[in-house]
Amino acid sequence: MWADTAYRSKKNEAWLEKHGYFSDIHQKPKGRPMSEAMARANGRRSKIRAFVEHVFAQQKARMACSCGPSSVGRARTKIGMANLAYNLTRYVWHQGRSVPA
Repeated sequence: MWADTAYRSKKNEAWLEKHGYFSDIHQKPKGRPMSEAMARANGRRSKIRAFVEHVFAQQKARMACSCGPSSVGRARTKIGMANLAYNLTRYVWHQGRSVPA
């Protein structure tokens, strides 16, 4: 489970452990400077999260943050269309980067 330091709490850590999940939530020391090892570990976590978060940012922008109180079917369709648009955009980008034949 990857997350920002805002989600690190004893309650959340206990829930993750109880349900068999491995916590990889960022760490933030309270009242003291961050150690070099902790900074490196947080950097590793950020690198992994960055690959995923840009996808969600793109989709959120496409949906114009309007996945409010609508029907489940309509929301599912809207999210599916955002996924399709994102995947097509990535496909076109990758096709443009291919080596010409």
